[in-house]
Amino acid sequence: MSAAFPSPDHDHAGCSASVLAHAESLCKERQERLTPMRRQVLAVLASSHKPLGAYEILELVAPGGPRPAPITVYRALDFLIAQGLVHRIESRNAFLACSHSHASGALVAFLICERCGAVGEAPSTAIADAIKASAGQQGFTPKISVIEVTGVCSHCAAADA
Repeated sequence: MSAAFPSPDHDHAGCSASVLAHAESLCKERQERLTPMRRQVLAVLASSHKPLGAYEILELVAPGGPRPAPITVYRALDFLIAQGLVHRIESRNAFLACSHSHASGALVAFLICERCGAVGEAPSTAIADAIKASAGQQGFTPKISVIEVTGVCSHCAAADA
């Protein structure tokens, strides 16, 4: 099956632990602080391959306890996005833990399954090159490109078959 979408029976605890270990390593290397709140927000996002809205994250950060102020979660998300540890899924106004290492400013294509809600990341070097070339012909220098493609993941397609 596709590497963009982990198998439904994959070791998700290991997957989640890997995201957190990568974040700790990256922050240490960059001399940035992975505060308890930032780590909690990332852990909540890493617990699923589905994007979550800020208020869903807020609920999951403090289940049954006192909720932090929404600005606290938004600040943590801003930090995590700036470090390349979280992506914003524009069409869903939601956030997703990044399970890949990307070069700064790399174009990522998000594949969004309409059935299960999972989001996969696909390599998109060819797409990025085409966008840069097309923009360059117009005298335009792109900074950020977000590509989101909706459809059906291979796991849902196989379940339908």
